[in-house]
Amino acid sequence: MSLDAFLALLVYAFVTSITPGPNNLMLLASGVNFGIARTVPHMLGISMGFLVLLLAVGLGLGAVLTAFPALHTALKIVGGAYLLYLAWKIAMSRSLTGKGETKARPMRFIDAAAFQWVNPKAWVMAITAMAVYANAEHPFLSVALISIAFTIVNLPSVSVWAGFGTALRGFLSDPVRLKWFNIAMGVLLAATLWPMLK
Repeated sequence: MSLDAFLALLVYAFVTSITPGPNNLMLLASGVNFGIARTVPHMLGISMGFLVLLLAVGLGLGAVLTAFPALHTALKIVGGAYLLYLAWKIAMSRSLTGKGETKARPMRFIDAAAFQWVNPKAWVMAITAMAVYANAEHPFLSVALISIAFTIVNLPSVSVWAGFGTALRGFLSDPVRLKWFNIAMGVLLAATLWPMLK
């Protein structure tokens, strides 16, 4: 991969990692509701889960899904249902600290990593990156370079969303504002399914 192609890949990784999507909206809500320190496992789970997904797609999983459309459809249905469940949980959250809610907690590392496998935006990012930037003459090297590019860019990008959420905690300490913020985040998270339904 030429230096120009790698730089273009870094730009693609940055743009797709920093723009709104299910992960970033959940991190924004987690930053508001739980603070940055308790959101760190969620951020790390996203980065590591996406890295594993990216490697799997680069090493042939994308071809399997193309060959078996029913498997792809099932993945979309499961992913959509789980995303709606998460949207509901966010929309119903009413406490910054979770004291009034015994079940309120930030997403764990393993949950965030597993979510990448049902996250529509993560699949689009991974498949597009491999389709555009992988080199058929050097498949393993190009998959490694694509994975390195996303590893460099992804964690700092998603951290911005959690940090922004944490910065909003003071403003959203008012229960009414927090209620409407969480409802808005839940609706926006559910709305990220729209491109998948087309």
